[in-house]
Order: sequence, then C-alpha cells, then structure tokens
Amino acid sequence: MTTLQIWLAILGMGVVTAATRAFFLIGGERTVLPPRMQRVLRYAPAAALAGVVVPDLLETSAGFSIAFSNHAAWASLAGLAYYLWRRGMMGTIAVGMIVFTLLRLAA
Repeated sequence: MTTLQIWLAILGMGVVTAATRAFFLIGGERTVLPPRMQRVLRYAPAAALAGVVVPDLLETSAGFSIAFSNHAAWASLAGLAYYLWRRGMMGTIAVGMIVFTLLRLAA
C-alpha cells in the first residue's frame, strides 16, 4: 500500500466510525427506539463481551479445546459458579485465580 492509500483508509475508517456512533445523536430527542429494541439493546454489552472472551478461553495452541488441560476455561467456570452463588466480584477473581493456579501446578 502506498502512503496515500493508508491515509485514505484511515480517513475512511474515521468517517464510518463517526457516522455510526453519531447516528442516534443526530436525531436528538425526536429519535425514540421502540420498547422492544430497547430491551434487545440491553443485552448488547454482555453479548459483545462473551463474543470476545469465550473464544479466547476455549482456543489453545492445539485449537479449540474443552479438555481438562485447558486450565483457563475450567478456572472461569469455577469463577462463574462462585459468582452465581455469592455475587461477589473479589471472591470470583480469587476463586478463578486459585483454581487456575492449582490446575497449572497439578499438570
């Protein structure tokens, strides 16, 4: 790619990013989403986070793995179980790290 092409790509990505983020701001208070769309959008952050985190947990150097040797996946499940049980963030982190460390030491 030439320098001009790189700068045009950067400029184009900036315009597209600004336009998509400003879409709801341009309409102001006149733009009202239907209640069903508002309910759907409440789950967007959790879905995006899951889409980023889950593949990272299940992907190993050998490929997709849910084997016992995938310590990160099992430690996250232990942390999730603790969170669902006690609803404490610090305990969730501690349980996940302890399980991860014990699995790494046992391997």
